[in-house]
Amino acid sequence: MSSRTLPLLFINLGGEMLYILDQRLSAQNIPADKAKKVMNDIITTMFNKKFLEELFKPQELYSKKTLRTVFDRLAHASIMRLNQASMDKLYDLMTMAFKYQVLLCPRAKDILLVSFNHMDAIKDFVKDTPSILSQVDETYRQLIEMYTPLSSGEFQLIRQTLLIFFQDMHIRVSIFLKDKVQNSNGRFVLPISGPVPHGTHIPGLIRMFSCNGEEVKRLQFRNGGNYTGVLREGSFEMFGERVIKLGTNMYSVSRPVETHMSGTSKNSAQQKSINTAPNPLAKEELNMLARLMGGMEVQKPGNADSGFRVNLFATDEEEEEALISRPDEFSYDVIKIQATKVKLILTYIFSVRG
Repeated sequence: MSSRTLPLLFINLGGEMLYILDQRLSAQNIPADKAKKVMNDIITTMFNKKFLEELFKPQELYSKKTLRTVFDRLAHASIMRLNQASMDKLYDLMTMAFKYQVLLCPRAKDILLVSFNHMDAIKDFVKDTPSILSQVDETYRQLIEMYTPLSSGEFQLIRQTLLIFFQDMHIRVSIFLKDKVQNSNGRFVLPISGPVPHGTHIPGLIRMFSCNGEEVKRLQFRNGGNYTGVLREGSFEMFGERVIKLGTNMYSVSRPVETHMSGTSKNSAQQKSINTAPNPLAKEELNMLARLMGGMEVQKPGNADSGFRVNLFATDEEEEEALISRPDEFSYDVIKIQATKVKLILTYIFSVRG
């Protein structure tokens, strides 16, 4: 497990969250000034200096429940409010989108290019607000400083850590189902064609060498796919062409983003029995969560009338039905944490489990 994975996981999931919220704010005809305030407030909180100091410290990944709590607080950092079902759906869309991107990365190092695609889009959201833009630029510099010197092996360990985090998540998303990149059981269909990783050759040739290093024989074979070479590598600098499109906004064109729970009642029962086991990392998770929450300066709305609710479903009835019908294995019991400058108050609203 890599201790450098958390910043990449947070930034990429945060980028997907901003894509979805931007699309929903537009679809629900939220006034432009309120929509802009929501995006600015969330990005300000997301790139808060103290918060990032905690985030970039080497540390192991913790449970999905802990991370979900961070994003629950982040999504409510402004005047916008989400009901539990909509927050569940938002988190599902975020996680499945990034999981697919990690699976499709030609090289493990390209996860950093995916992160930069998200960062580029976030910069565009706040391009008219210099103070927030400077926060994003500072995060760019931290990412470049921390990750560009890493070896291919270290990136492979980061990729493995991410895949372990996502391995039990098989939630069907309508966009992926319609594009036939996801099966009905929620598992992704990976292509056997397309560009090969940068620095590699198109498969189809075996070369044999003598003990002196001289090529003595060539054999060709059918590779079973339609591969193309990569002409150039994406930029790992603050500015530049990333080349790969993974991590860009797939909601820029209006498309439905329904989620569907996969799994059987048997699997649900098995997962529930696993979840009730005590979590030996519970104390560490809560300590980490308290530190992260302490770095988040969440703005509270001045009065109740200034806030508004965003629904990630077509109707309120669908939202209520989704909350009732959600299987236990996809439920996230959120930890309620109140963070102040003086102290942190943790209130348990669930029995701690794995």
